[in-house]
Amino acid sequence: MESSQAEKEKNVAGERLATLIKKLPDRPGVYLMRDAEGSVIYVGKAKSLKKRVASYFRHGSSFASPRLRKLVQSIEDISIIRTESEVEALILEAKLIKKYSPFFNVDLKMADRYPYIKITDDLFPRIVVTRQKAGDNALYFGPYVSAGDVRSLLRLIERYFPLRICAREIDGTEGDKKVRPCLHYSLGRCLGPCAGLVTPSEYRERVDDVILLLQGQASEVVERLRKRMDQAAKSLDFEEAARLRDTIRAIWRITRQRITSPLREDFDGDMWQCLNRLQQLLGLPVLPWRIDGFDISHMSGRETYGVVVVFEQGSPNTSLYRKFRIKTVEGVDDFRSMEETVTRRYSQSLKGNEPLPQLVLIDGGPVQLKFAREALDNLGLRDLPAVALAKEEELIYHNAGEDPLRLDFSDSALRLLQRIRDESHRFAVESHRSSRSSRLRRSALEDIPGIGKHRAAQLLGKFGSARNIASLSPLELMSAPGIGPAMAERILTALKESYGGTETRES
Repeated sequence: MESSQAEKEKNVAGERLATLIKKLPDRPGVYLMRDAEGSVIYVGKAKSLKKRVASYFRHGSSFASPRLRKLVQSIEDISIIRTESEVEALILEAKLIKKYSPFFNVDLKMADRYPYIKITDDLFPRIVVTRQKAGDNALYFGPYVSAGDVRSLLRLIERYFPLRICAREIDGTEGDKKVRPCLHYSLGRCLGPCAGLVTPSEYRERVDDVILLLQGQASEVVERLRKRMDQAAKSLDFEEAARLRDTIRAIWRITRQRITSPLREDFDGDMWQCLNRLQQLLGLPVLPWRIDGFDISHMSGRETYGVVVVFEQGSPNTSLYRKFRIKTVEGVDDFRSMEETVTRRYSQSLKGNEPLPQLVLIDGGPVQLKFAREALDNLGLRDLPAVALAKEEELIYHNAGEDPLRLDFSDSALRLLQRIRDESHRFAVESHRSSRSSRLRRSALEDIPGIGKHRAAQLLGKFGSARNIASLSPLELMSAPGIGPAMAERILTALKESYGGTETRES
C-alpha cells in the first residue's frame, strides 16, 4: 500500500515537472533543483533554460555517472532565475552555489578543481584566476563551474577595466616612474601603475567598478561610468567620454540588464544602434545617453509653463521631469518663454544640482531652436548640442544655416525624437491643465466672502470639487460643518454664476 502511494506521488511529481519544463523560457538563466524536503540540491546555469533542464530528463536514466542519475531521481521541484546573458548567469550561479552549498555541487569544495577570480590587496590590486583561496585580505569571487567561462569573463574585464595582471612590486614612489610599462599597457590592457601613469585613487575607481560587476551590480557600474562620462563631456575631454561610452555599451551588451522601455517594442533592433545612428546623423561628440526635451504650454498667453522631460537610454525618467512657471514673459511669446525655460533649467545644472544631457531637443522649428541656442550660449554651454523637431513635416533642425534633416518615418532615430517631443508636449499640457484646474478650484470658493482657504479645503474634501458643490441643494450643502442657510445660499449663488448652474455632478 505504501509502495503504491509512493509510486502515485512520484507520478504526480513527474507530471508537474513535465508541465514546468514546457513553460521554461528559451533564454539564459540559473536553475535551482530541490529535493522532497525543499532543499536546494543543485544549482546550474544555462544558455537556454528550456533545453538545459529538459536534457536532464531526456537522458536521466542513461547518464554514465551514478551521481547524475541520483540527482535526477532526487529532483522534486525546479525554480529558475532568468537573466539577460550568460555572463550574468555565470555570476549569479557562483553566488547561489556559495549561498546554498548544494549537495550535488559538493565537488566545488575541492579548491584544486574549480577557479576563483581574485583581486589582490595591493596598493594597485591585481586581478588573477586562482584555484586556491588563501587566508589573505584579497577578494575572491566564485567558485565558477566553467574555467572557460572565467577566462572569457576575465578577457572582457581586461579590455574594458584594464587592471594589472603582472606580479611586479609597486609602491607608488617616484622610483616607479623610471620603469618602462609593459606590452599590456601599449595594448590598452593596463593603466601602467608600474610606470606611475595612474594614481592609486584613479586606479581604485576601476577596481571598484570590477568588484561591482563581479557582484552582479552591472547597473550600478553603468551609473558610475555615466557620471564620469558626463563630467568628461562637460570638461570637453571627448576622447575620455567616448572611451567611457564604449565601456558602458560593452557592459550593456555583455550583461544585457533588463531595461523597461515603452519604446522597446517599437524599435527594430538594438537601442544602441538607434542612439549610434542619432549620434552619426547629428554629428554628436558622444552617444546621446541622456536627452532633455523642452516644450511650452499656455492659454492665450496666460499661465505659461515651460517643461523639460528626460529620456535615458531611450526610456523616460519621470523623476527628473521639471516644470517652470514663466516669470519674465508677458503675453503670447513662445520663443522668449523657451529661452527662459532653458536658462532656468541649465542654471541649476551649472550649480551642480542637475546633470547635463548629451542632447537637447526643442519642440518647434528653427526660431525656437535659435532662442534655445542663445540661452545655452549665454550660460557658457556652447558645446552642448541642441536640435528642434518640427511637427507635421517632422523636420530636424540642427545647425543654423543648414538644411533640416528629413528622415524616413520608419527610422528609429526619428521615432525616438518624436517620442521625446510628444512626451514633452504631453507633460507641458498636463502641467498647465493641472495648475489651471487647481487655481480655479481654489479661487472659485476662496473668492466668496466668508470662505477662507481652510473652509474651502474642507468643502472640497467633503464634496470633491467646486462643480459638485454648485449642483447641491442648500440643504445638502448645510450638511458641511459651519455652513448655515445664509452661507449656503451665498456659496451656491456664487458658484452657479461661475458654472452656469447646469453642470451635472462629478463622480
